[in-house]
Amino acid sequence: MTDQRPLGFWLKLVDRLIDDRFADTLEEHGVTRRQWQLLNVLSRGPATGAQLDAALAPFLSAVDGETVAEHLAELVDSGWITVSPSGYSLADPGRTALAALASTVDKTRALTADGISEERYAEALETLERMARNLGWTDPVPTPPSAPAN
Repeated sequence: MTDQRPLGFWLKLVDRLIDDRFADTLEEHGVTRRQWQLLNVLSRGPATGAQLDAALAPFLSAVDGETVAEHLAELVDSGWITVSPSGYSLADPGRTALAALASTVDKTRALTADGISEERYAEALETLERMARNLGWTDPVPTPPSAPAN
């Protein structure tokens, strides 16, 4: 067997490449990746700030002090998300934007998984989840089978 790069190398590299690709793709439409993720989470129904924090926690940079609030503010100002005492909801303009961005995001997701069978992709996800749980991670928010948007 030849020397292989360690798991951490591939995880960090793929994560950075995914972030960069989605940032470029979504930036063309005036939306950040975190804003896309918030819109996607809210497309499933209203959520409190704490629920949104939990849903996006794995994607936020603790080192940079990144918060969901900073990403929500622009979406609220644009009228894509509404705020009520019970939390946040996706407004009609947000639904329209989400639908318009869906094909762009789908193309990026397809590119990411190109040449990988559905079975191998599912196996990769299961393996990574098992590794995370082995290292002490517990899912703070039960998520539907489709995880938060990339």
